[in-house]
Amino acid sequence: QVQLVESGGGLVQPGGSLLLSCAASGFPIRALNMAWYRQAPGKQRDLVASLYASGGVNYADSVKGRFTISRDNARNTMYLQMDNLKPEDTAVYYCNPDPGSSVKLNFWGQGTQVTVSS
Repeated sequence: QVQLVESGGGLVQPGGSLLLSCAASGFPIRALNMAWYRQAPGKQRDLVASLYASGGVNYADSVKGRFTISRDNARNTMYLQMDNLKPEDTAVYYCNPDPGSSVKLNFWGQGTQVTVSS
């Protein structure tokens, strides 16, 4: 059964850090171009960072230099290290294949809430 479970969110002060995890089952995460997305209240879901099967990465300009995407093939888990968090990073974060991936999933996980506030 294909499943994605996001975790690691929480409430953090501006300038703080969080590590998000995306545990995948039913497929090898290393074989796909994967990505982290986020959706703030009342806004569309946006692409935050991509990690390609080749190991290449790409980041949205708004998080470049602050966020780091990575994966642990043995754990079949993808991560998003978020540093120097800003209030505008507040959103629900999701993982899913990258928009350019040839493999599409017809579902989204439950996401993990990140709230940056003093």
